[in-house]
Amino acid sequence: MAGLVIQPRSRLFHGHDWVYSTEVLKSFGDPQDGEIVSLKDGRDRMLGSAIYNSRSQIIARRYSRQRQELDLDFFKRRIAIALEYRKRHGLAQQVGRIVWSESDGLPGVVIDRYGNDLVLQTLTLAMDRRKGIIVDALIELLSPETVIERNDSPIRKAEGMELLTGVLHGPEPTPRRVKCGELEFEIDLMRGQKTGFYLDQLGNYQAVARYAKGRAVLDCFSNQGAFALHCARAEAKEVTAVDVSAEATELCRRNAASNGLHVNAVEENVFDYLNHKERSGEKFDLIILDPPSFTKSKGRIHDALRGYKEIHLRALKLLNPEGMLATFCCSHHMSRELFEGVVNEATVDAKRTIRVIESYAQGLDHPIISTIPETGYLKGFLYELVPGR
Repeated sequence: MAGLVIQPRSRLFHGHDWVYSTEVLKSFGDPQDGEIVSLKDGRDRMLGSAIYNSRSQIIARRYSRQRQELDLDFFKRRIAIALEYRKRHGLAQQVGRIVWSESDGLPGVVIDRYGNDLVLQTLTLAMDRRKGIIVDALIELLSPETVIERNDSPIRKAEGMELLTGVLHGPEPTPRRVKCGELEFEIDLMRGQKTGFYLDQLGNYQAVARYAKGRAVLDCFSNQGAFALHCARAEAKEVTAVDVSAEATELCRRNAASNGLHVNAVEENVFDYLNHKERSGEKFDLIILDPPSFTKSKGRIHDALRGYKEIHLRALKLLNPEGMLATFCCSHHMSRELFEGVVNEATVDAKRTIRVIESYAQGLDHPIISTIPETGYLKGFLYELVPGR
């Protein structure tokens, strides 16, 4: 097997599974893109098996500490282990993530379940070349009606792959309704956000909604309206949902109507909307900020910080005394400390004082490996204004 000799003190020796090109001492045996390589230290000791791609900044991703082929039995074992973990933690619901990349020992593989439909993403070259084997493993383990390929993520470009969407098994699904908690949402698995829904926030929708009763709620970057609908169901006084997408805004309206709820869905740029409301003097009791990632790379982190500070500054100015702010960040490039820091900067500029009520993360079906910080990308906080300060 071809392989790489890893430099001392590389992150691999500290529990991470990624190898950057700058961490390779030398290669041997002519490694090929998309194939398996062995990883060794300078004393020729085995460090594990990895998938290789010289076109990526992450040149190798370890998936086993032993010599291991990527065959059908391997994928069946890994997916079965992922399913058992979720069952053990009470996550065996019909809607949720069943494989989360490195966290489940399958780097670049993401699999979400929507009832009898599975949505697959293969975001690394080696796994993409083996997606047929992955589908075979899924059919044997879960007997899905449909397996859909949602390989339209820009992340694939870093691996030198084209963007694709299609059906890998079964008939093409039509838009359908899925139950999330006590609400139903219309989703389009072929064209919706991510794999159809923001599954990493499922628990947080209800957690934030616990504070909505009797309050005027503003849900920013609302997409399908999940936060907004949960707040409406929790007997909020009124709920406004804002998103720049006309399609998402209409979907929010339909979801509200089908659940017998009233939500004022507004199609507008959130930054502009917050600016208009500040000038008009309108106030809210609970504001939710759940924007898309403002940065896809470390090089753009300063631009992202400006964007995050701007929306928090404007949101804080729109809160009533004792109002609450629920805010989320889904970029792994933005650390928890950086995110808290930018919120604090906004409070200083807004001349407000806030106290932390709750903190949030992605659900347990998106497991976090303690030595791989990139697996824990979602962070969130619920703040409350301190009156008279």
